[in-house]
Amino acid sequence: MLETHRLPKSSNTFVQAKKLMVFDLIDSHLKHYVFGKPLAVQESLHSKVIMFGMGCFWGVEKLFWNIDGVLMTAVGYSAGSSEFPDYKSVCSQTTGHSEVVLVHYRPDTISFGELLTMFWESHDPTQGMRQGNDIGSQYRSGIYAFSENDLSMALETKEQYFGKLKSARFGSITTEILPATKFYYAEEYHQQYLAKNPRGYCALQGTGVNF
Repeated sequence: MLETHRLPKSSNTFVQAKKLMVFDLIDSHLKHYVFGKPLAVQESLHSKVIMFGMGCFWGVEKLFWNIDGVLMTAVGYSAGSSEFPDYKSVCSQTTGHSEVVLVHYRPDTISFGELLTMFWESHDPTQGMRQGNDIGSQYRSGIYAFSENDLSMALETKEQYFGKLKSARFGSITTEILPATKFYYAEEYHQQYLAKNPRGYCALQGTGVNF
């Protein structure tokens, strides 16, 4: 069963996030291939965190590490029902986990609203358990929030974007919007995959409908 817990209202989401970060498949001192800093969460009064699921996490991570104001990214597994998943078990669709990207950012440089706009516009949130040719529950669309404020804002923007998609004759939004649960950092070779393999696979594509 998917774990649940009470979210804080505070916009400082690091206290909540640090409790949910699980380094099982990699060392917490592993350095980000692009940023050159350890992947481990560093508490700061000036930064926030959010998790996004938008299909294959390789392309999603690249999308966000290129954004001014984003301090750190990492790929991993979340929103599942079992402990300590790995890539093989997640792909078997027996754990319920989604491929997600953890984003650390400075809200004084890029707002949560701007990140949500990127989220909605950069993939197809109407496709259910797939994104393009990537089929399976691990590729579902999702927003996993560490505070009540962020959860509420995500839900509001879902309704706003649905109106625009409906006008463009798209179906219903299937994005799940939930309180964040444990984030299991994925294997080292998945971290910043497209920085290490610039010609690697990336199927990330939006609907063409602006938020």
